[in-house]
Amino acid sequence: MKKAVILFNLGGPDKLENVQPFLFNLFNDPAILNLPSFFRFPLAKLIANRRAPTAKKIYEELGGSSPILKLTEEQSSALELKLNKDDNLSEYKCFIVMRCWHPRAKDVVKEVINYNPDEVILMPLYPQYSAATSGSSIKEWKDICVKNRFKVRTNTICCYPTDENFVEAHKNEIVKKIKDLNNFKLIFSAHGLPEKNIKNGDPYQWQVEQSVDKIVKSLNIKDLDWILSYQSRVGPLKWIGPSTEEIIVENSKLGKHIVIVPVAFVSEHSETLVELDIEYKELADKNGCKNYLRVPALGTSENYIKAMSNLITNKQDYNFNGELSPPKIQCPNQFKKCPCLNYE
Repeated sequence: MKKAVILFNLGGPDKLENVQPFLFNLFNDPAILNLPSFFRFPLAKLIANRRAPTAKKIYEELGGSSPILKLTEEQSSALELKLNKDDNLSEYKCFIVMRCWHPRAKDVVKEVINYNPDEVILMPLYPQYSAATSGSSIKEWKDICVKNRFKVRTNTICCYPTDENFVEAHKNEIVKKIKDLNNFKLIFSAHGLPEKNIKNGDPYQWQVEQSVDKIVKSLNIKDLDWILSYQSRVGPLKWIGPSTEEIIVENSKLGKHIVIVPVAFVSEHSETLVELDIEYKELADKNGCKNYLRVPALGTSENYIKAMSNLITNKQDYNFNGELSPPKIQCPNQFKKCPCLNYE
């Protein structure tokens, strides 16, 4: 049985000239700017043009491009190898789809059609579901399939915030950093969202909280000093908090060692390599921090690849009902935007 695994990620510009069109694609997504296309298109153009100079400076720090495609390709190769090793009754091939830059869904769907799979499995590289990330990518893929009249059995793994191997992967990386370290503040940092998104039913914040709760429990450290905060705030809207920047300043002034965990990012990119590693470190140093450490994104860590492989091959009795594969967590009823309606 041939199975195509579609790995969704955000993407990033492959050269400085493409920063502006990348930003336009980002803000022209109705999941980001919920406006009619007549208004959204020119506003996305305006925002992209205004932000491009600052964004270019960020990507200059990364050598002129985002590393996210290369790193996602490494994850794809590692996952494909493990899937074909773990399940000898099926043949797996992984495909990468980026939401805001290449490779785009409209191009990748043609490759998948040529592969002619018996089943397609949608696997976002976002452990926690948000309409702005996983939701947008899944919707685009399904819309493109309709346009191409591509009908095949499709299973969707929309989120896995408390998967035991995902949690174990984080635990292992954190332990490496805090071993023999005293008087530290463990800061779990996730990308923020406007408060209105959460009030409208997006489960992202709640799922991030579930991830952090499981990771902290797995560490099993008495009186562990930890906090969950949110980074990357932009625009005038009120965002969920507390702010990672504020937490760093506060604890640096208290003389704490700072240990940052990117709990919602599984690939290194501008938010980890520049915002966390450069900008926030400078902020910590400025406020008296003597030791600033950052836990790496999971990347191709053995447990993270195992987490995805097990989810895909259904080794943990996740409910593949032909449409959704929900994680085993109790989803509050108010989160209407999450497609995982079959929680236990």
